[in-house]
Amino acid sequence: MQREFLHPFCGNKSVHKTKSFRKYLHVKYDILGGVNLIKTKVDLCGVDTSKLPVLKNEEMRVLFKKIVRNEDVQTSREKLVNGNLRLVLSVIQRFNHRGENADDLFQVGCIGLMKSIDNFDLKHNVRFSTYAVPMIIGEIKRYLRDNNPIRVSRSLRDTAYKALRVREKLINKTQKEPTPKEIAEEMGIPQEDVVYAIDAIQDPVSLFEPIYQDGGEPIYVLDQVSDEKITDESWDDYLSLKEGMYQLNPREKLILKKRFYQGKTQMEVAEEIGISQAQVSRLEKAAIEQMSNDMFT
Repeated sequence: MQREFLHPFCGNKSVHKTKSFRKYLHVKYDILGGVNLIKTKVDLCGVDTSKLPVLKNEEMRVLFKKIVRNEDVQTSREKLVNGNLRLVLSVIQRFNHRGENADDLFQVGCIGLMKSIDNFDLKHNVRFSTYAVPMIIGEIKRYLRDNNPIRVSRSLRDTAYKALRVREKLINKTQKEPTPKEIAEEMGIPQEDVVYAIDAIQDPVSLFEPIYQDGGEPIYVLDQVSDEKITDESWDDYLSLKEGMYQLNPREKLILKKRFYQGKTQMEVAEEIGISQAQVSRLEKAAIEQMSNDMFT
């Protein structure tokens, strides 16, 4: 009976990958019979957390035994969830530095809590909190990994986090910022792997992110990015080419566009515009000569 409540939802990993996962959570709470965390999430994630009930270990064992015996499963489950919400709150404090929405982390943590309730076995002979905390943390980490704007492989992410831990260790030891080479030597991997891994976990920045504004027009990241392919000389060529095209008649423009921008043959152009290949060749040659005269004379 208890598995029928959670498995259709908790077993579906796609729930965590969608922006509408709150809708799934709301349905899930309704199925659980009144465990409506959505409506009270402001209180739960805000100041008023002292009113949350806390179950003692013996009380939880009694409820788990009722579930095992299939006695009053829905009420017992609700009490277990509500009685361990503080546990979820204590876990999400570890992820405050990630800049994620606390309400979202709380709700994802509740998924981990309900999975823990679903899988907990009294035969484990451990406290429920000892069993539940790793599952809640794992659920939150999975959400953070899957919710990242850029998907990074788990092995690369693990390398990056290990490099950051080694960096902190070297800073405490030497009282200075270590170089990528020193971090790589400490980890026993190539320096390129360290640089690549740390770069991979950096949050993306929008090209239209303002980086400076002093009462006037803001300066965006885009303004600071140069294009090595476009030089002053190529820019002059572009303007001259654009001006030369402007002097042509519509048919000549169409032929040059199809020939040199779309890469079509003279025969293909002739079939499309309904003239002979010889006419296309003649018009193309005349247009190029006219543009050359306009641009270089």
